[in-house]
Amino acid sequence: MTDAPTDAQQACFEAGIKFGSLYHQFAGTPVSPDSTRSLETAIAESIENQPYCESVTVDVLDDRVADAIDHENGYTELTGALMEVEMRIEYEGVVARTRMEMEDGYPLMKLQSVEQ
Repeated sequence: MTDAPTDAQQACFEAGIKFGSLYHQFAGTPVSPDSTRSLETAIAESIENQPYCESVTVDVLDDRVADAIDHENGYTELTGALMEVEMRIEYEGVVARTRMEMEDGYPLMKLQSVEQ
């Protein structure tokens, strides 16, 4: 007999689902220094539509976007290196707080805390 997942495990699972959809849905989106704020809002509002997602904060880093533009068309493609993300997931009274940030040149999605 297998045990059902705990509420804390389910909250962490939900956080992983949200990060997977956020990253893989928006990676490759054209972004320029003029469009970072609207893209942040679009990403956050899109992910917040999902069940158990209480808040999403997306910071597309203007200086990194500007540095990544390598042609005269004025934009680059969104990657994890160009943004920082925090999410708060709530499932049955359990709050999972997560963060995506660069570590050793790779965008890592981390579980910051689980609160009951």
